Amino acid sequence: MQEFDYVVVGGGAAGCVVAGRLSEDPSVSVCLLEAGGPDSSAFIHAPLGFAATAPLKLFSWGYETVPQAGFNGRKGFQPRGKVMGGSSSINAMVYTRGNRNDYDHWAAQGNPGWSYQDVLPLFKRAENNECFGATEYRGVGGPLNVSYLRSPSPLNEVFMQACEQVGIPRTSDYNGAQQHGVAHAQVTQKGGERWSAAKGYITPHLGRKNLTVITRAHTSRVLLDGKRATGVEYTQNGATRQVKAKREVIVSGGAFGSPHLLMLSGIGPAVHLQQHGIAVAHDLPGVGQNLHDHLTTVLIYRTPRKEVALGTSLSGAWTVIKSIFEWRSKRTGWITTNVAETQGFISTEGNTDYPNIQLALCTGIVDDHTRKAHLGHGYTLHVTLMRPKSRGSVTLQSAKPTDAPLIDPAFFKDPEDMQTLIKATQMGHDIMEAKALAPYRSKMIHPLERNNPTQIEAFLRKNSDTEYHPVGTCKMGPATDPMAVVDASLKVHGMQGLRVVDASIMPRLTTGNTNAPSIMIGEKGAELIRAAT
Repeated sequence: MQEFDYVVVGGGAAGCVVAGRLSEDPSVSVCLLEAGGPDSSAFIHAPLGFAATAPLKLFSWGYETVPQAGFNGRKGFQPRGKVMGGSSSINAMVYTRGNRNDYDHWAAQGNPGWSYQDVLPLFKRAENNECFGATEYRGVGGPLNVSYLRSPSPLNEVFMQACEQVGIPRTSDYNGAQQHGVAHAQVTQKGGERWSAAKGYITPHLGRKNLTVITRAHTSRVLLDGKRATGVEYTQNGATRQVKAKREVIVSGGAFGSPHLLMLSGIGPAVHLQQHGIAVAHDLPGVGQNLHDHLTTVLIYRTPRKEVALGTSLSGAWTVIKSIFEWRSKRTGWITTNVAETQGFISTEGNTDYPNIQLALCTGIVDDHTRKAHLGHGYTLHVTLMRPKSRGSVTLQSAKPTDAPLIDPAFFKDPEDMQTLIKATQMGHDIMEAKALAPYRSKMIHPLERNNPTQIEAFLRKNSDTEYHPVGTCKMGPATDPMAVVDASLKVHGMQGLRVVDASIMPRLTTGNTNAPSIMIGEKGAELIRAAT
């Protein structure tokens, strides 16, 4: 049995940060366990590769939700990274921190140290920003590289003109003073390649003697001595092994993996654990509850301008083939796209200080996560609900560690979510029908009647799904909150030597993509752990 000071379970965005930061101290030993393999594939490092791997479930757990009543019984798609770097190795690379009000809300819920002013230095510490350099809001010299796309489509400029025509301004930096508005996407890339949490925090340090990284290690339970975590058990190549933690076990499995592992270990809602024959080590009702996710829909248009968008055609195939050679020689061209090339933040309520909708212009046809193919070329607008009221859960399918958890985001459970997304869809439709886009616009793949809310609702139930940002299942909050799983130090309530550090601790979703906030949470977690020694 191996023994380390710290054992980190999960090599995703936050887990990579925690392991990388803790191992900066040569006097401590760190073990990082990742269920997936190393991030060595060209499909990961070539940015456009993620679009090819998503429907194939490569490097992904390939989860589905339980049937969703809000989707007329349809199951949702839930890809999560199963590779070093986690979802930061398979996502669309959009770098979005969220809104200052997100973090001030966290702090106001009884979580001191998590206000915007508290977390801003962590965001700055994490990044090497090539877009703006060092400013009041942006940092340089950090492990996570943030840049603009090297070869953006001309369609982005036209789309932003369309936004202006309907009254949506441009913003210089949606991660800075003003989130409201539209701007070119900031992406986690460097030199035309994906820059995941693994590439930033782990790969450069694999030679550290005090850092042990074990891949293809499926953690099955946290080892406990009463109320203290002492290590973990995992399987690898059919063999069961254990590693001991002299100081702490840090669970970083994400919004699905972390509550799943806690429950398998006997930490969670007692009645639910007993139903699956799991001995209750600690009754903690909030484990797996409070699941919520950004819900998005897609407005898809065909285009006669094949040069501005990816597509399925002979010329489109030839373009991709040429682009592969261009990327290999210059690290430019279509292979460097993240597809979601323009980002915008708007409000259905007129609240420009706190937008509730995110827009993402995609330079290709993105229907059902690219799983529904269409001949021809086109572009897509993602219209995404930022602060859903609906809450769901992650529960056990069985006590078998290799059985996927039951994922129920309860999409559209709260009727207000539907009403807000109807308004947002109408606003998105106005942009896509604006004059600036006329030369690029052909027919919609899924036609909408802009002023027919009933028809839009039917469209949303048929075509909406996740924007890949599940959070909340190990909610951070004070002990007086019956649904809180961790405190403001990310320690599991009622336990010793056990923390959760990942997006599952978010009390409420951030306004935007969750990769950057997850990395910030990793920075904060490492800081808290160091302060405890």
